Amino acid sequence: MKKNIYIALALAALAAPAGAASYKIDPAHSSVTFTVAHMAISKVHGRFDKFSGTLDYTPGETKTWKTEAVIETASINTSAADRDNHLRSPDFFNAEKFPAMTFKSVKVSGVKGMKGKVHGELTLMGVTRPVVLEVEASGPATDPWGNERLGAVATTVINRKDFGLVWNKVLETGGLLVGEKVNITLELEFVKEKTAAGK
Repeated sequence: MKKNIYIALALAALAAPAGAASYKIDPAHSSVTFTVAHMAISKVHGRFDKFSGTLDYTPGETKTWKTEAVIETASINTSAADRDNHLRSPDFFNAEKFPAMTFKSVKVSGVKGMKGKVHGELTLMGVTRPVVLEVEASGPATDPWGNERLGAVATTVINRKDFGLVWNKVLETGGLLVGEKVNITLELEFVKEKTAAGK
C-alpha cells in the first residue's frame, strides 16, 4: 500500500529528550491511501479510514525524531463493498485475527531541507519487515485556535507477498488479477500536544 500505513495508525513518542515536542496525527486532516494494479491494465485506489499516531520532533535534532503509527485493517475502503469484505477476509488482511498494522521508526537519514528518509519496521499479518518512507515535511504553522501544526507527505512501495498477502488469480493471458507491488501514500497533519503549562 504508497508517501507513513496503518492503524488504531498511532505515531507514539519513544524516549524523547528533554525539550522535545510531541505531536499527534489529526485524522480529520490526514489520509492513508494506496494503489495496486488490477489485471495489469489499471489500478485500484483505496484508503484506510481509521488510524492514529504520534511524532517526537525537535528541529535540527534528527537522531531524536521518532514516530509510531497504527492502522486498523478492517477500515479498508476501496469504494466497493464486496471487494472490501474480501480484503478483510483471510484471503487478504484477515482483519479479525490481525486487526491492526503498525509502523515504528528506527532512524532518520538523508535529511536535506524539508526532505528525508524515515527507516522503520512495518508489522502486518504478524510479519515484520523493514520499510523506508520518503518524506517531505512542511510547517510549522499555527491554526486560528493557537495550535501548532506540522505537515508531512510520506511514500513507499511494498510487496504484499512479503507480508503473507499472497492470494491471486492467474488470467487467461498469463498475467495476475491483483498486482504484488503496493504503492502507499501518507498525507499527514500533526498537532502539537499541550504541555501542563499549556504550550
